[in-house]
Amino acid sequence: MKNSRIAKSVRLALVFGAASTLFSTGAMAQDVTDAEENIDTEERAERITVVGSRIRSDGLDNDSPLEVISTEIAVEQGLGTLGELLRTSTVASGSNQLTSAMSVGSVTEGGAGNESISMRGLGANRTLVLLNGRRAGPAGTRGQVAAFDMNSIPVSAVERVEILKDGASSLYGSDAVAGVINIITKKGDDSSFNVSANQPMESGGENYRLNGTIGRAYSKGSVRLVADYRVQQELARGDRDHFACGQRMYFDQETGERADPIDPRTGDYHCNDLPYGMWMWDYGAEDYISLIQNYDYDGSKTAAGLPTYDPQNPGDIAVPEGWFPVGYDKVSDGWSDADHPFQDLESMIPRTEAWSLYGQADYDLTDTVRFYSEFLHSRRETKISSYRQFWEPFIPAWYGLVEGWDGYVALDPTAVTDHSGSTTTIDYTRGVLGLEGSIGFWNWDVSWQRSLSSGTYATKIIYQDALEMAANAIWGDPCEGELSPISQRECYAVDFFDPEYLRGNFDQGTRDFLFGVDHGKTIYKQDTVDAYITGDLFDLPAGTVATAVGMAYQTDEIVDTPGEATLAKNSWGMSSAGITAGRQTTVAAYGEVQVPVLRDLPGIYNLDVTGSARWTDVNTYGNDTTFKLGVNWAITDSFRVRASRGTSFRSPALFELYLGDQSAFFDQRSDPCWNWAQREQDGTINPTVLANCQADGIPGDYAQDFGSGTAYTGGGAGTLRAETSVSEGIGFVWSSPEGVWATSVDYYNVQIDNQVDDLSGVQILNLCYTSENFENEPFCDRFTRNDGSESGNWGIDEVYGGYVNVASQKVRGIDTVVSYQDETDAGFLRVRLDHTVQIERTYRQFEDSAPIQYVGRLGNPRHSGSLTVSLERDSWSYTWAARYVGKVNDYDRFANGNETTYRGTPVTFIAEAPTTVYHTASVNKSFDNNVDVTLGMTNVFDKKPPMGSPSAAYTVGNAMLYSQYDQLGRQLFLNVGYSF
Repeated sequence: MKNSRIAKSVRLALVFGAASTLFSTGAMAQDVTDAEENIDTEERAERITVVGSRIRSDGLDNDSPLEVISTEIAVEQGLGTLGELLRTSTVASGSNQLTSAMSVGSVTEGGAGNESISMRGLGANRTLVLLNGRRAGPAGTRGQVAAFDMNSIPVSAVERVEILKDGASSLYGSDAVAGVINIITKKGDDSSFNVSANQPMESGGENYRLNGTIGRAYSKGSVRLVADYRVQQELARGDRDHFACGQRMYFDQETGERADPIDPRTGDYHCNDLPYGMWMWDYGAEDYISLIQNYDYDGSKTAAGLPTYDPQNPGDIAVPEGWFPVGYDKVSDGWSDADHPFQDLESMIPRTEAWSLYGQADYDLTDTVRFYSEFLHSRRETKISSYRQFWEPFIPAWYGLVEGWDGYVALDPTAVTDHSGSTTTIDYTRGVLGLEGSIGFWNWDVSWQRSLSSGTYATKIIYQDALEMAANAIWGDPCEGELSPISQRECYAVDFFDPEYLRGNFDQGTRDFLFGVDHGKTIYKQDTVDAYITGDLFDLPAGTVATAVGMAYQTDEIVDTPGEATLAKNSWGMSSAGITAGRQTTVAAYGEVQVPVLRDLPGIYNLDVTGSARWTDVNTYGNDTTFKLGVNWAITDSFRVRASRGTSFRSPALFELYLGDQSAFFDQRSDPCWNWAQREQDGTINPTVLANCQADGIPGDYAQDFGSGTAYTGGGAGTLRAETSVSEGIGFVWSSPEGVWATSVDYYNVQIDNQVDDLSGVQILNLCYTSENFENEPFCDRFTRNDGSESGNWGIDEVYGGYVNVASQKVRGIDTVVSYQDETDAGFLRVRLDHTVQIERTYRQFEDSAPIQYVGRLGNPRHSGSLTVSLERDSWSYTWAARYVGKVNDYDRFANGNETTYRGTPVTFIAEAPTTVYHTASVNKSFDNNVDVTLGMTNVFDKKPPMGSPSAAYTVGNAMLYSQYDQLGRQLFLNVGYSF
């Protein structure tokens, strides 16, 4: 059918990368030629499908807020990945997002290097990602795979991204709780070749990309092929000064002066990153001074005359020459060895190499039936370097087994090693086959999609059995010629008490015996068949009633097989895991109807109502029905109000059901009963916790650290129920008659109940000791505690958590968009402001729990947004963009705000960040020979991440590590394209 003025308006709006709702039909229609105005009035206007509805419409009058981001923004602002592009949206800027940098220091959902989007901070598994309107299956490694990895498709293959900002489970299924991201790939008869580079002003973190695309359109179809290669060089911790070894960052409450200890060897505040040395556990030595003993590697401790041990009586501590106690007062804290060269090798942004091949083709089989297909294959390899502590054995010094050491203490050599990190490789393949056609003014679509993620992860480990075997050899157990029982390594007599061993200078025999690499593999497969038909039912005085009905069938299957050492629980100090395997089948039927109610009345230019419903049956859960009702009221042709209310349910993800038992470790100081007498004196302990700790018989002065506790978690198959939620929104849209100004303001409110949550070990402990019914509290049966009979050890041994329906979440806020575009004397000017205000983002663990408000905390700014200004003049264009996040702090997490004590001195700490603004500027020139060049700079003013106290904020060194803050510093970027 011929293009209508409205359809062209929609396409122009989408091309400009602005929200389609912000442009009036009349304004865009100025570009339509007079010939197009002679359209046969008896023919219906062409209508398209926009995310958020299956009904084809003009795309402008949506009852839900829709944001459209053009990938031209990626070129203009030097954004290298789809994840970076999406994080410019306000649906992501208000909460901490999973980036590849966030996956460096801990195990995250999807594995190392994974990038996903959590809309409104509600979780990536509650954000549905579509690719050309059809599901994009999950990708990742390890057992917790549920979301699409934004690395799986190159930004070079994408034309735009449509973001539906409210729930749409009634149309798309259970994981569209927070909203929908629809990635639209490039189409059309054009071809190009591009080279781009991002070069930081300091070395480390460089990004290079090479891609090409060929598109051809024919009389009966079209084809397109995109090839992309990208290398993200590693940003190591030592590459940036702001990642330097973390200082305590304490300040005297009275004077405001720094209260950190001074390291006499540097003259600077002491680095307190990762201590290493000899730990000594007190078993009754009268001259016991300190837990940590350091060796005098450079002679500075000896030269300074530091005190050491002078045994006088039986049981007194004796140490070899060159060993000194440290960390027992402020002065000796400054002498503690906690700054190691290994830390400079740690990956802050991992090295990632990725290549992708994307193709699509369509062909008109008849005048009314078209065949289409898509194919995507990508491979990503992510390498992470790290370092870690490890310790073993525990040797009673008084046994005389270790030369030079004596006294009633247990010796615990704690070493540091750079044998830590991983290499993750993910092959992601997705194929689509489909038919679409028309029957009169009805359009139908049938498609089949398969996605397959095959990932491997190689993790550097320390063999538990080898470490124990070497430790037992100290007691006289056989070693030479023997093999370790699980890893089958030839035993080697490790010299645990050599000072060089403790600081990571291992001989080759030690390396060969203790260290290895564990290899795991994850397969995730998703198949989806979707069929729907949409068209007009009948005419009413106010317009035509349109509908869409469809059915969907989906299967998901996961098999994660950890490495042999992990399965055998033979990886020292790292989480163990079982095999995660499960399959799920989902059947759904859905329908949507759009009814024009009133039109051309005073105060009612038009009033449309849209309703949708979906019945879903999941074999692992059961069935349920969700609904959504939307109202679109145009008061005039330039001002309208929209509102919607929808329900959803999310059946538990496969990993939430079938996750193989995994273990992790937690600090004993997380125990609610740790040193409760001192906290009672300070007034910082909950009265209920105090009473329960006393009732449990735990001494008030229990403050010894006998090593980490172990927490286990696993899937909740057979017990988990589906989450339910309600999403509400209301807003208004206004555009000036001439199309120069436009604005929208939308209020959103999402409530999730029965949220599936993984209770950690620390949460289990808190739930036990905060219980009003302590004697009968079930959570108190989910952990074991030592009874103090062994050297006064009252520490937690094991805690058993897992996925349960316990929580609820609520988010409320306001999104505002203001745009301006007009021809000026300087050129065509566009200005766009996107701003979001988070009013509430609360989490309630149980019905009787006090809600936790996250808005205003670190990583969750109340205000965030972006302002973009662009000017086009002749063949030149100029762009300036400012991205900002509001001030935040975490002081409400602490009983006394930012006040605490350090070595008896009242001090304050830093857990806040100011309003932060990042600026990007670029210039583009289009040449007559089809060459296009963009040159720009990100983080123009080289703003560093905010600094904080490591004890109170998520930092590396003292730099806060939240996704809103730039870690690279100022960068130059260049993109050169050639079209043919």
